[in-house]
Amino acid sequence: MINKDQFLEFALSKFLKFGSKRFTIDDLAHELGISKKTIYKNFTGKEQIIKESLAAFLTKLRSNIYECVEKEKSNPILAVISIYRIGLDALKSFNPTFLRSLKKYYPEVYKMFSDFRENEVSVLVKDLLHSAQEKGHLRKDVNIKLTYELYYNRMEDILHAAPNNFYKDFTLEELLNHLIINNIRGIATKSYLDKNDAFFLS
Repeated sequence: MINKDQFLEFALSKFLKFGSKRFTIDDLAHELGISKKTIYKNFTGKEQIIKESLAAFLTKLRSNIYECVEKEKSNPILAVISIYRIGLDALKSFNPTFLRSLKKYYPEVYKMFSDFRENEVSVLVKDLLHSAQEKGHLRKDVNIKLTYELYYNRMEDILHAAPNNFYKDFTLEELLNHLIINNIRGIATKSYLDKNDAFFLS
């Protein structure tokens, strides 16, 4: 019998693949070879399962993000790139309809995801970009807020925009290069690029 953490991870993988509305508790019970009664002993319904599974996912994602930021604390630009590498890798498992159906049918759960993106990741990335600018790694004439809104915000909307799903046609590194790294190269100072050529040209 799987434990609760394993149950939530499995459940989320199915919701991400098939959508939060389409994949039912009946489907979940069948896939796991357990009864619905067993599920209802631990959860009040599907919304609680989605909420707890997404919360566990975000907790793990948060831990990975802050670990990479700590590792690259002397080089905030590399920290930003690492954050988006983690984010791109996480988003590739998302069915394009998952967040849309979450927003429509489970707005409180969607708010949890939105708050994580807007109040944690967004703030962290902008702080890192400001730090990079203060260190002389980014040009002084760059408007950090505008740059973030134009290039770094709501990445999932870009990647999963109908009729394209960029994950189908491009590798994670190609997406990272074109969405993030090429932009950073354009706003970085020459002195920073000269010192970090090995990374940016690898």
